[in-house]
Parts: sequence; C-alpha cells; structure tokens
Amino acid sequence: MRTVQLQIPDDVDLRDYDFSMIVAAKLYEEGKLFSGQAAQIAGLSKRAFIEILGRYGVSIFSTSIEDLHSDFANA
Repeated sequence: MRTVQLQIPDDVDLRDYDFSMIVAAKLYEEGKLFSGQAAQIAGLSKRAFIEILGRYGVSIFSTSIEDLHSDFANA
C-alpha cells in the first residue's frame, strides 16, 4: 500500500480519522475500492466501515442503473 502525505491548513477543524474516512468513503462510492479495502484505509473493520458510511453521505447500495438491472436479473 502506498502512503500519501497531505498538507491541511490548521484552521480546518477535522480529525485525522475524518480525513482517512472521507477519502476511503469517496473512493468506495466511486467504485475505486471494495469495502474491505476502504475499511483498511480508514483503519476500521469492514463491518464498522459499512455501518458509518451514512455519516459521510455515502450509501452502501449502488445507484447505477446497470447494477439495478443486474440485481433484477439475478434475483
């Protein structure tokens, strides 16, 4: 896994954990990471990551029409 270093202004009132979670949630939302990978970035178990995604405005359910059609076909 690679490491990325960010410089964040001191007046941004977020904990380091929140930054990790925001990045992990966004990459998960965009389909760049699986939930387990995103959970690892956030330093959480997969279950804990999924449980708190909503706090960051991310749904665990896909919103793509292709996924919906696939779900119907496989039901």
